[in-house]
Amino acid sequence: MALVIEGEERIAAPLDKVWAGLNDPDVLKACIPGCQSLEKTADDQMAATVVLKIGPIKATFNGAVTLKNLNPPHSYTIEGEGKGGIAGFAKGGADVTLVEDGPDATILKYAAKADVGGKIAQLGSRLITSTSKKLAGDFFSTFGDTVSQA
Repeated sequence: MALVIEGEERIAAPLDKVWAGLNDPDVLKACIPGCQSLEKTADDQMAATVVLKIGPIKATFNGAVTLKNLNPPHSYTIEGEGKGGIAGFAKGGADVTLVEDGPDATILKYAAKADVGGKIAQLGSRLITSTSKKLAGDFFSTFGDTVSQA
């Protein structure tokens, strides 16, 4: 089951600072809902453990995060895939674009795609869509707050 989520966040921080945050495993770990660990394994790859609750199912996903199509400091694609045991799998990614909005603000735009399978996919598209939108919104909102206060 695939879905697309789009949105944007105005962040009260300069473009370079926002770009640095998008590439900092500690910042990303603090902003990803349910993230237990996130470690850099290569310049463009990270290993992640994330605990998510979708409806009645709570699962720990172990997976990898890859950064692609890097165009510093303006855009990149972040892709992730995780396996949650009997709960199923989740994979997805987001095209992230940064646009300067004056010297001390940046507009972050994202178009995220998600795909789930296994028991999670049986929960119904409404629940999965609403949960995915909430997780994406929470991430980008927390990211904006974190970077603007750093």
